[in-house]
Formats: sequence, structure tokens, C-alpha cells
Amino acid sequence: MYRGLEGTVWTKISHTSRSECHSRLGSYWDLHRGAARSGLGRGIRRPAKVLLVAPLALLWTSMPVAAQEVRLSRTLPNIERTHTVRLGYREASPPFSYLDQAGRPIGYSIDLCKAIVEEIEAEVQYADLKINYVKVTPETRIPALLHNKIDLECGSTTASPDRARRVAFSPLVFIAGTKLMVPKASPISGITDLKGMTVVVTRGTTNEHAVAIADKQLSLGLVIMATTDHEQSYQLLADGKAQAFITDDILLYGLIARHNAQNKFKVVGDYLSYEPYGIMFRKGEPQLADVVERTFRRLATNHDLVPLYQKWLVDRLPTGERLGVPLSAELAHSFKMLDERSVDSN
Repeated sequence: MYRGLEGTVWTKISHTSRSECHSRLGSYWDLHRGAARSGLGRGIRRPAKVLLVAPLALLWTSMPVAAQEVRLSRTLPNIERTHTVRLGYREASPPFSYLDQAGRPIGYSIDLCKAIVEEIEAEVQYADLKINYVKVTPETRIPALLHNKIDLECGSTTASPDRARRVAFSPLVFIAGTKLMVPKASPISGITDLKGMTVVVTRGTTNEHAVAIADKQLSLGLVIMATTDHEQSYQLLADGKAQAFITDDILLYGLIARHNAQNKFKVVGDYLSYEPYGIMFRKGEPQLADVVERTFRRLATNHDLVPLYQKWLVDRLPTGERLGVPLSAELAHSFKMLDERSVDSN
């Protein structure tokens, strides 16, 4: 267990041995390297574990190689023509994507997207691309990408198998898990304590699906309310209209820190699902996929990924909060596998 957020207990996500987890991540990167160079989709295999929802595994699917070879990227030519990259951002997903005091998008995912923009500048040979920020919600983020409203989605999006059939994802940037936020004085300690009660989720999230499955499997009779963004879900809990807000644990801790609500709310329960985050972009564009892949390899090889993580997940945020979430062994290994020097030395 880890401690952060003024004494909050963080539990390691994986309950398998570290060696097994590293082995599985190593297998993932073997697949990932070959897929990136051929334009195929990417995949990650998570540690096996019995959960209320599917095991912690992600197997990405894609169109045949021949079909991709004749389907050129539309994103990069459009960026080259307009000299503009459109980044989808979230208003209330700290520390990944949220607004600072001046209303500007900031966060871990925003910084990663800015690094991708730098690589795009090299690809299209234009040194000063303009960034247009486009607000998205959990419900609108995938349609915004598919309907060409944004070029990259820089939020807190889980790379789920269902989504991977429609969109593409960057290498792993974080691993979260679905948990409950409840009032500090509440006796609720897990999902089974919520029988017959009202809970709130954010519409369009994998958490919404996890809660629905738990409700059905455990016959809880939950009243499930859904909002359009995490801030609205938080407010429903704060206003006493729901007994729990259920979403990714890191987002719950981020909201508690942002609202300075450590004395009002707590995060409880076992994980209902595991959520591997990635930067989302359009599927079937091998040129863009290669740019994204090169960005992460450059950051890893230059040892910039860990400092970025430290800036947003460990150190004090620009908005004053501190989460204090140490880099997990699983994510550290994932970053190491991206380091070209580490690969070359093996």
C-alpha cells in the first residue's frame, strides 16, 4: 500500500506477483513494437484476476494490413494544410486534463499531447503549429474523434477492447481502477453496502458499465444516476442526492484534492474494474500511429516520462493540490520497455 493525499492509503493495483506482471507487460511490448511498425493496432495483456467485470486484459483488434496500406492518414495532411492541431480536453479530470484558475487546459495528458504535437511538427515540417483546444465529455469524446472534431483526445480515457475496435490508443500512460467516493462519516465500505441506494456515475465511462454489471450480479437494486461530467457527479454527492459517486480512483482523489474535501469524503471499496489509460486518436492511420509511438519512445529514451508523471501525480499541482501517487512498478516497467536504449541493451 502507498500513502498520499495527506494519509490516503493507495493499494497496489495488481494482486499478482511483480515478476508475473513484468512478464506480461514484456509480452505486451513485444506485440506493441511490431504492431506500431506495421500500422496495426496495439494491445496490452493485464495480470489475470477474477473481477466483477472482465479480467485486466486488453487485446486490440485492427483491420487487415493490406487494407491499412492503401488507407493513408487524413489527420496529418489536414494538420499540414491548416497548421493547426485540435486537442480534446476535459474540464474536470484532474490531474490528467482539467482547467487552471485562468480557464486554460492543463494536466498530465495535456502535456503528453503537447509532446505529440512537437513530433507532428517534425513530421509535417512546420515548427509552430497552432493548438486549438476542444472541450469533450466522456459521452462526446469518441464521437468527436470519429467525426473529425478533434485530432487527439487528451483526457483520462480507458483503452478498453470495445473502444479499441473504433479508435486507437497510445502506449500506456496510467493504470486506474473503479472505486467509490462516499461521505467521510458514511459506514459504506464497499459496493455491497449500497444495496437499494442511489449512486451517481458519469455517462459514457467504463465505470458506468462496471457498476451496471455489479448491480446485476450482486442483485443490489441500485438507483443509478448519470451525469455528463465528473464535476456534476461530484456535486450530486456533495448535495446529498446520491450515497456514492463511482469512477476511477485517481479521479476521485483528484476531485477531493481540488475541492479541498479531505475531511468531507473518502474513497472506499475493492476495485470493480481496472482501467489502463491512453491518449486516443483515430484508428486506421499508420502514419499518425507511428508519430504517437515515436513521441513516447523519445520521451522514454530521454527520461522525460517519469518527470512528467512526477509533476502531475506526485508533486504539488499548479492549482495547489498534491496527490502524492508514486509510480507503480507496472507502469515503471511499461515506461522502461519504451526506452530504446533499454531495448537495445537486452
